[in-house]
Formats: sequence, C-alpha cells, structure tokens
Amino acid sequence: MEERLTHFDQKGNAVMVDVGGKDITERTATASGEIHVSQEIIAAIQGGTSKKGDVLGVARVAGIMAVKRTSELIPMCHTLLIDKSKVDFEVEETRGVIKAVCTVKMHGRTGVEMEALTGVSVALLTIYDMCKAIDKAMVISEIHLETKTGGKSGDFIFPGTGEAGKEDIDEGSARENN
Repeated sequence: MEERLTHFDQKGNAVMVDVGGKDITERTATASGEIHVSQEIIAAIQGGTSKKGDVLGVARVAGIMAVKRTSELIPMCHTLLIDKSKVDFEVEETRGVIKAVCTVKMHGRTGVEMEALTGVSVALLTIYDMCKAIDKAMVISEIHLETKTGGKSGDFIFPGTGEAGKEDIDEGSARENN
C-alpha cells in the first residue's frame, strides 16, 4: 500500500483528518529535548537565584499549558481533552544540559504526539526566556518523540530508547490506574 500524507486531499488541499470513525483508545506520548546552558545558568537554577523566579517550576507550567493549547498553534491538530500531562527535568550539571521530558495521556480518536512535542518545546523555550539575561548563548536541541502508545499505528519507541522507554509508559499507566 502506498503511503500518503493524510493532511492533504486528492487535489493537494490542506485538510484536517476526519477521525470520527476511529475507535476511542488510551493514547500516550512522551517527547524530550535539551537546552545547553552555561554553568552560571545551572548555578542560578539550582540555587534559586534567577531574578525571574523558579525557572523549572515556571517552565513546567508553561509546558503543561502548551500541551492544552497545541491545536491553537499547529493548524491541523484536533482539539483534545487531555487526561494527564506531566513535564519533568533532568539537570546534567557536568554537561551543562537540562533535559525536558513531557508525557501526555488521553482517551480519544487521535494521538497526542504533537501535544508532547509542543509541551517539551515550550518548556525549553521558557527556560531560555527566563535565563537569557544571564547568557543568551543557549542551544535548544534533540527535540523528538521518545514513545507513543495506542491507535491504529500501534506503539512506537524511538530507536535507541529500547524497552526501557516502553516500561516507563507501562509503569505510568499502572500508577495512574491504582
């Protein structure tokens, strides 16, 4: 079967995909990305001395808010009722890297990959915004989908993530059901 882009009709016009006939299933997606920062920024974040306040706390809220508003930013995304959204950070002090991880979960007819990717992107952009007075030479990189579950296309695990990525999703679902 020939693969085709689903956001275009037979005449090449952009369209929103009709998901009305799809089954409602549990869908999850986890995306991650990094921001490379100076040691001065790491120290300000860890020491709580940033003039704009709790950098990671604000970035977490910004990422969650972005998840909920993805359809307003990405033209062909459906408006979704999100069950859960979570943004976490890992600070790698020696490398000068802050990794953001966004996980989104819902029950619906379409996936939440774009929501997870948008959440992680806005969280990283918020870190940049809150720290640019210290040093503007930050680099945002490595934004990608790590895992997704549910839907017709099935599960996805980013190459190199291995079964550990799937275990994280499975454990998260188990915790949510308890």
